[in-house]
Amino acid sequence: MTGTNVDFILEGVNKYLMSPAKEQIRLAFEQSEKEVQDLQLRTKEGIEPARLNSKQIGQKQRARLTTKKSIEAKKQIQKHSKDFDGTLSDTDCMKLVGLARNTFCVLSFICRLVGGGHVCYVTQF
Repeated sequence: MTGTNVDFILEGVNKYLMSPAKEQIRLAFEQSEKEVQDLQLRTKEGIEPARLNSKQIGQKQRARLTTKKSIEAKKQIQKHSKDFDGTLSDTDCMKLVGLARNTFCVLSFICRLVGGGHVCYVTQF
């Protein structure tokens, strides 16, 4: 600061301004907590009648979403992977396509199922 008595005044003003700011933060947090609880309650109230009417809640088990990225990735895997007469190993193919290991394994497994291909050793899909 300045090294004079003005520092005491500035310190007091800073404390004075911080007090309402802390209160506003606390109020905003309480409001957001209330909104979360209201959403949880509304969701719960919406699920109960659906469950009583034997409606499907959420996605069906083992349902697969087909995305543009997965379609393009499957094409790239079939084109470049050694499993499908390409030239790249699995790790190189993963890097080329830009997929994580688990995603790559699932997509190559699907490609093998659809296109015949090699034997797969995955026990659970």
